[in-house]
Amino acid sequence: MHQSHALVAIVTLVSLLVYFWMIMRIPGARRRTGIDAPAMTGHPELERHLRIQANTVEWLVVYLPSLWLFAIYWNDLVAAALGGIWMIGRIIYALGYAADPKKRELGFIIQGLATAVLLFGALGRAIYVLIVIGN
Repeated sequence: MHQSHALVAIVTLVSLLVYFWMIMRIPGARRRTGIDAPAMTGHPELERHLRIQANTVEWLVVYLPSLWLFAIYWNDLVAAALGGIWMIGRIIYALGYAADPKKRELGFIIQGLATAVLLFGALGRAIYVLIVIGN
């Protein structure tokens, strides 16, 4: 059965919108703290928002290829659901971290587990396909 991967495409784009939301929170933190660009330090609120954005882009590098490869080798719907969980985790992470760095753990664990399932699921299935079906 051919999968269109439309769900994963939508999840990918919404994931990028979540990331865009995180980026757009930085100017507000700059205004509230009075720290103009290009300064990257000087107030904990600004530094938290910058870390939220930076940590998210660090995870996107692992998450997005894993999402797509899982969809290709397993199932579009399951990949999209795991992508939704990843987004929920990142939002919980961002809101928690912005309020207090000690409140980032739950969101980090949620998105980390979703990414691990996508990554190791795709890797395992790709190895299986290579061994059983060949190239």
